[in-house]
Amino acid sequence: MSAKGNAPIIIKRKKVVGGGGHHGGAWKVAYADFVTAMMAFFLLMWLLNATTEKQRKGIADYFNPTIPVNRISGGGDGTFGGDSVFTEETLAQNGTGAATSQAVTAESSSSDETSVEDAVKAADAKGFSEVQELFTAFSGESMAASEAMRHIVTRVTDEGLIIELFDLKDEPLFTPRKTEPELVTIMLVEMMARALSVVKNDMAVTGYVRSEPLVVVDNPVWNLSTNRADQIRKILEKSGVQPVRVQRVTGYADRQPAVRNPMAARNNRVEIILLRNKVRKN
Repeated sequence: MSAKGNAPIIIKRKKVVGGGGHHGGAWKVAYADFVTAMMAFFLLMWLLNATTEKQRKGIADYFNPTIPVNRISGGGDGTFGGDSVFTEETLAQNGTGAATSQAVTAESSSSDETSVEDAVKAADAKGFSEVQELFTAFSGESMAASEAMRHIVTRVTDEGLIIELFDLKDEPLFTPRKTEPELVTIMLVEMMARALSVVKNDMAVTGYVRSEPLVVVDNPVWNLSTNRADQIRKILEKSGVQPVRVQRVTGYADRQPAVRNPMAARNNRVEIILLRNKVRKN
């Protein structure tokens, strides 16, 4: 056998380095942790923006670690004396608080208050509509009533139903520059008292007068506006309105004219305001 046939067999082995060289696969773990952290961060930001203070308190209480030792024995087996950690009564006994129950209670209270407020507003709107319909009915009772109703205009505002009595040209509600009401004024207020008896809302009476053509030292507009409003209050009470319903009587003198000309007769007016009912909170 020749020397060539006895040549040694040489096996070459390649060393394969995995994981992309010296980096390995650790970057994937780090990236996954980063993505998880960012997702948790954005979830936290969303919760802070989308929840109320009470709801955030409830979430904080939920993640608060419970105490593994029961302070009050429930008479059963197990770590918590046989009670479940999801029982609202148990959480309250263990001192951790029933956050979910509190949140639901707060939302229910808010919903109840909203329902009561809506009911009060609906009742006020119905009452105001009934009073205005009665005024329309009064205008058809007689020719005198129809003529007198020309002194009245009504409007609904945030404060309530405003019934405005005002002077017409050559037809004043009061003796000029005095507080004595004319017969038409007494008739109008008596009709209003009948209409106002269908509701229980409180009232306010406000007086206004026109400006005087001359500036005087002792300007009577303040006393005149207040006294005229008080005269209307007295007629209302004599006509059957309970005195306790009148909450205030005020005079604004010539400070709030109804028309541009401050000396116009239209600025002589008295407003009876049927106030909105207040929502009583517990």
